[in-house]
Amino acid sequence: MKGLISLKSIGRGLRRFFALRPRITHPSLIRLSLLVTIIVLALGLRMLPLRWGLYLSEFDPYFHYYTAKYIANNGLSSFFLWHDWSGWWPNGRYMPSLANLGLSLSAISIFRILSIFGVPMISSPNPLDPLSSDPLFNVCIVFPILATIMTCITMYFLGKSVGGELVGLFSALLLALDPSYISRTSLGWFDDETIGILSALLTLLFFSRAIDENRCRKDSLIYSILAGLSLGCLCISWGAARYIIGILALFTIVLLLLRRYSPRLLSSYIITFLIATSISISSPRLDLGFLTENFMLMVYGALILLLVAEGLRREKSMKGRALYILAFIIVLVSAFSFLTLTGILREPERKFIYAIFPHLRAESPLFESVAEHRPSGWATFYNNFGVSLIFVPIGVFFATLAATNLNILIVLYCLTSLYFASSMIRLLILASPAVCLLCALALKKISFPIILSSRESAKRKMKVKFFGREVIGGLLALFLILFVFTYVFGTTFIVGQRIFMPMTLSYADAPVTIAGASLSVRPSTTVRDWIDTLTWMRINLPSSPSKPGESGTVIASWWDYGYWITVFSNKTTLADNGTLNGTQIAQIGKMFMSSEEEAIKILKQYNATHVVVFVTFPLEMARWLPEYALHYGSAYGGDNGKWRWMARIAGLDDNVFGNATIGWDFVDKNKNGRLDYGELVPNELGQNATLYKLMMYGIEATVLGSSGIELIRFKKAFFSREYPIQSAPETGGIIPLVCLYEVIYD
Repeated sequence: MKGLISLKSIGRGLRRFFALRPRITHPSLIRLSLLVTIIVLALGLRMLPLRWGLYLSEFDPYFHYYTAKYIANNGLSSFFLWHDWSGWWPNGRYMPSLANLGLSLSAISIFRILSIFGVPMISSPNPLDPLSSDPLFNVCIVFPILATIMTCITMYFLGKSVGGELVGLFSALLLALDPSYISRTSLGWFDDETIGILSALLTLLFFSRAIDENRCRKDSLIYSILAGLSLGCLCISWGAARYIIGILALFTIVLLLLRRYSPRLLSSYIITFLIATSISISSPRLDLGFLTENFMLMVYGALILLLVAEGLRREKSMKGRALYILAFIIVLVSAFSFLTLTGILREPERKFIYAIFPHLRAESPLFESVAEHRPSGWATFYNNFGVSLIFVPIGVFFATLAATNLNILIVLYCLTSLYFASSMIRLLILASPAVCLLCALALKKISFPIILSSRESAKRKMKVKFFGREVIGGLLALFLILFVFTYVFGTTFIVGQRIFMPMTLSYADAPVTIAGASLSVRPSTTVRDWIDTLTWMRINLPSSPSKPGESGTVIASWWDYGYWITVFSNKTTLADNGTLNGTQIAQIGKMFMSSEEEAIKILKQYNATHVVVFVTFPLEMARWLPEYALHYGSAYGGDNGKWRWMARIAGLDDNVFGNATIGWDFVDKNKNGRLDYGELVPNELGQNATLYKLMMYGIEATVLGSSGIELIRFKKAFFSREYPIQSAPETGGIIPLVCLYEVIYD
């Protein structure tokens, strides 16, 4: 009898269990299918660089991998004492003050989880690509893809909160296709923006929900904590966290001006910033000094205003309110005076100042020499956002019209981010989510009455016919054509060759920098010049010194290639992409622009053993006119296009070394305003420069078999190409030549 009872109870339990299965409705199934399709599309686009190989992109991702590798091998506690001698020799670099921990710790966490579940992260060791045998390296390569999934899902929920399901799906789709976002989240782009944009959107979403009066206090508390954790993660991951912090403070002040104060706003603000700043100051790169930066005054000011508003809410008498306002003024003036007079307030890094005030960047040639620091023109905006820009003002209008708290936050985010994006090309990605979100909102608001007018039942109810069928069809066709031009044909195309390449595909289907040999042209296959040179250096050169006083390999090169040499080749460099020491970079620039005898004196100060130069040139032109090849090849990413910045950063007049290119002056003999044959004349000072000799020696030796340049203090160690160079179809005839020279002191 007991057995029967137990069987019956088990049966009832099973029935209850199966009754708990989720009920999937037709609309939810469609919604889920569309979201999955968007995610698959986003992943597919970002996986396109795979055909050029598994490498990290650009330069900074190698530094982040280098940091993550050290923490994974030695533990987080050892990181706080890490003084690395492999960069900026001989002084080295104190890594805790340079590295953003958020990105490295996120990658290590994913690496540990995959290791626990036994997920293979190495296909097979490849001696030609030594880093590929490290599973953490491979995790760092795919990390942007994983971050993209989370960001698109977050964008969906943010858009849904702004304008419903349709806006959520549209905004997620537009972000998945956004060229600026693709350029910073494609395969191998292991940089701050990958986790930074995700953390920023999570912060906006959670904070807007935390202050929502329609939610219970428990939910508000949970969302406040989540907003603080997201903002804290952003602070230790990306310097642009200062912007999001400023937006939240500005948003709070705007709500107060609109008389939308509530105790929940005060509690959410305090909890969010308390958690975020606690996490921030735990990072050695920020520490307590982060709390005394100028931009934090807005945060403190907003907090004081909130406290005053709470006091005014509690105090009903006019006298008490007057006292509160007087106390606020006294506290504000006293605090500002104290901080200013004692010198506690400090400026953030100059790059943040230059983003706010672009006119000041002229004081730093080093900052201006970086391509991604240049201002964005109208063409840049149009190329990146296409017709979405047309709909942004409409989205701003409708968001302002609704004037919900979240809509106000998004409008503030959009308008300010567009300003910073115009100030610096790199910050286009900061504006991408706002542009996509407001464009999606505009599309819904415009399309809704059009679609509604096409329904007969809706027309009868409204008793007004907004549009005829022809007008409705024309408007929908116009929307379709606009987006087809942006995402199928592209915003730019080459008419003569009839090549239609949308910016989305152009940004996605491109090799990582090192696999394209740092060329500014898109190769058809992997170009191994830099990979082979770095691998050769790693295997064949003696070990670098582990601390001052030891001998070993020290590489001098322009700062662009420092991270590659340090991480890929495991060799010590004089400068890298961190641009920590402007004086040392100026010395390197002076070395390259000086004669060999002067250059050797500078190299001796650092005990440099080798020098690397990178030159790009058209092969066919180099066979007959090497000097013209040096000039026309300057547009493809080599040092022959960077030498002017070397001279300027060193405090020299670049024009005295050549007004056309280094070593050559342009004399317009036929007065037609363009360079023709015979109009390049030698510039003695430029041709005596060390950089000119090292580049021209490499061109002539590999193309002609011998060189008229006589090197006294330098000897060839390794060239990425050898004589005779027959052709380069994969790059359209453009040769990327990496030259490694040994320094001869005696």
